[in-house]
Amino acid sequence: MSVGIEALNVHAGLARIPVADLFAGRGLDPGRLDNLMMETKSVALPFEDPVTHAVNAARPVVEALDPADRERIELLVTSTESGVDYSKSVASYVHEHLGLSRRCRVMEVKQACYAATGALQLACGYLASAASSGARALVIATDVSLVDEGAGYTEPAMGTGAAAVLLGDRPAVLDVDLGAFGVYSYETLDSARPGPRFDIADADRSLFAYLDCLTHSYRDYTDRVGGVDFGSTFAGLVMHTPFAGIVRAAHRKLARDHGIADVGADFTKRVLPGLVYPRQVGNLCSGSVYLALASMVDHLGSTDPVRVGLYAYGSGCASEFYSGVVGVDAAATVGRMQIGDQLAARCRLTFDEYREVLAVNADCLVPVADRAVDPYRWGEFVDRVGLPRTVLACTGVDGHHRRYDWIKVGGVR
Repeated sequence: MSVGIEALNVHAGLARIPVADLFAGRGLDPGRLDNLMMETKSVALPFEDPVTHAVNAARPVVEALDPADRERIELLVTSTESGVDYSKSVASYVHEHLGLSRRCRVMEVKQACYAATGALQLACGYLASAASSGARALVIATDVSLVDEGAGYTEPAMGTGAAAVLLGDRPAVLDVDLGAFGVYSYETLDSARPGPRFDIADADRSLFAYLDCLTHSYRDYTDRVGGVDFGSTFAGLVMHTPFAGIVRAAHRKLARDHGIADVGADFTKRVLPGLVYPRQVGNLCSGSVYLALASMVDHLGSTDPVRVGLYAYGSGCASEFYSGVVGVDAAATVGRMQIGDQLAARCRLTFDEYREVLAVNADCLVPVADRAVDPYRWGEFVDRVGLPRTVLACTGVDGHHRRYDWIKVGGVR
């Protein structure tokens, strides 16, 4: 049977800063810009958090369903490195504000940037079992970045936002090749978030782990799936994108290992379409591979069904290479989400505005009993959003219970 992604949307926050401006403001070496291959970085405003990102990404997907199909969402999973509670899941808030059926499993998963793919594969297995015929699953990867100047060259690469993936038996976006996967995992400490205010990272260890896991998960894939040819089996390659430059390096290694004659041309044809959006957003953690998938669907330019390979990596570490078929309706389905328009509409921040926002954002995940958050304190930025719409905003904490309300952005208050 067919099981896979029926709909896909990405919400990458309401603000952005050009990476060149961030380099200049921090005094970073502009000669390293090409290594990152980044254009802009998404920035959360102080009323945006993992819950608002998740809801704002998933809401258009859910609202596009007719009521009967919406009721068949029987599994909601959020994946995040930005949890707001050690017990209560982000998913519980998301479930409430999406208005989903109460006959729904609700849970949260964690394994750094791999978690959403693990959740997707487990959900696909459940759906393929037909244990509940016609059921759907909603997997939402959501994170905020709190890194500052202490993170060095990692700061320009870290984005913010969420990717919402609706799974079911009518996979218009990606018909997942069931059983066609390769996995590779082991314990290492290349990156971690041990507290709500900071991240730690060993950049060299992370780079080598990413490349090592790609080699071995792809090898496991070919051991399980017969007749695979790296150069011809996949029309596109979609990869977890901490920053676009590492994907370029990863493709170069894999292409050389498998005898691709013109590595540059192959990168341009099969990988670069999946990097258009990540270069404008930054690392979305476990959502980044699905941001790349949305970019691939929107920019590959194929009118025929094509097979793509997907690589997910999460620090710590876990990885998976799997595949699926992008169908003839994929471009129209993803195109209706207007992801490119949303990215272009983000408010552009100056470096001084970015520093002001970042200082307030540092408290976003810190547990407190009570806090007031006024979205319209940031009204100047809200009004500069280019696409008028209604979004969910965090408006405070009452007795440790986070509070959310709908607000209008884009000069329409």
